[in-house]
Amino acid sequence: MTASVSSHDPRADFPILSRSVGSGAGKPLVYLDNAATTQKPMHVIETVDRFYRHENANIHRGVHYLSMNATDAYDRARERIAQAIGASHPAEVVFVRGTTEAINLVASSFAGDRFQPGDEIVITMMEHHANIVPWQLLAKKTGVVLKWAPITDTGEIDLDAFRSCFSEKTKLAAFTQVSNALGTINPAREMVAIAKEFGAHVLVDGAQGVAHGMVNVAELGADFYAFSGHKVVGPDGIGVLWGRRELLDAMPPYQGGGDMIARVSIEKTTFRESPERFEAGTPNISGAIGLGAAFDYLDSVGWDEVRRREHELLEYAFARMSEVDGLRILGPASIDDKVSVISFTMDSAHPHDIGTILDTEGVAIRAGHHCAQPLMDFYQIAGTARASFSFYNHRDDVDRLMDGIAKVKKFFG
Repeated sequence: MTASVSSHDPRADFPILSRSVGSGAGKPLVYLDNAATTQKPMHVIETVDRFYRHENANIHRGVHYLSMNATDAYDRARERIAQAIGASHPAEVVFVRGTTEAINLVASSFAGDRFQPGDEIVITMMEHHANIVPWQLLAKKTGVVLKWAPITDTGEIDLDAFRSCFSEKTKLAAFTQVSNALGTINPAREMVAIAKEFGAHVLVDGAQGVAHGMVNVAELGADFYAFSGHKVVGPDGIGVLWGRRELLDAMPPYQGGGDMIARVSIEKTTFRESPERFEAGTPNISGAIGLGAAFDYLDSVGWDEVRRREHELLEYAFARMSEVDGLRILGPASIDDKVSVISFTMDSAHPHDIGTILDTEGVAIRAGHHCAQPLMDFYQIAGTARASFSFYNHRDDVDRLMDGIAKVKKFFG
């Protein structure tokens, strides 16, 4: 179904952005926490609502009208998402709860029986915890060795230093396409190519990249790509693990249960091919359908328009924030090397205090370590304040942010 999009301003398509927040009459919401989760357009909301009102049934198990319709909608969503990310076949798209489950699936199913003690996995210092902890658990269980690729002082990957982490023992590289904490755009294709030189497989954490239209798995060259629907104006609780079909078909099931089996007998169980073998139990049917609708909506806005709007906001915010005494922006010095995320500290105020005061002004940002504590340790700080912009934000949202920052400076001196 084609999304209906406001021709003049995408902001009008997001009902939550018209509300006020705070006590009393409140203040108009300025939502700048888009790296944590994006808001949902009416097209996605109405698609999910319509499913529950008119189509709700379990899939793959019924011959009645509702079940067949629900199955068809679920399968179409898989096809739509495969097309959106450049997959060669819908069977390469595995529905999961989000990026975290996708990475855990690979760590458990792909790496769990394949890797031996002494084998090496390369990750980077800027990873989200979701791309650290599963590998640490695997290392503790199997004896594989984690190697940490360093970053520069500006929060970027040094490709020579990255290459130096590889050896004939390297079996996997797992790295983020875009840093959630800094907004750094990594040279993912070059990093994939380096890993392939050493015969290593590659998993790319695309949780942030997908929101900015950076996903084309055919061009990227990786073996696995993971992302979450809620980062890309879709529902929460749904995500995708894309994997090369020959790898997925060779991997054992991640979980056991209904719908992932070919046949169960007293003696043994046989399993379906991918992607069904990784989708045990009743899936998030409405979430998958809503995610398909999210890509429909973004296509109707136009990815070039999304990137243009976000870049203009980043340019404006970066220039204004750079003029504030005592405010330090972390990450790349050039806005061409990052997405619309600004992570910053202030000499006079803790990030949580910054976030709290901004909240009194109706401005929602993120404050803390952003699930990237090794990165914070690298900078020798506890955390940052992070303002992240989406295509539905306006320049006046930046102005409201700056008014709030001025209030922080006035309050803390």
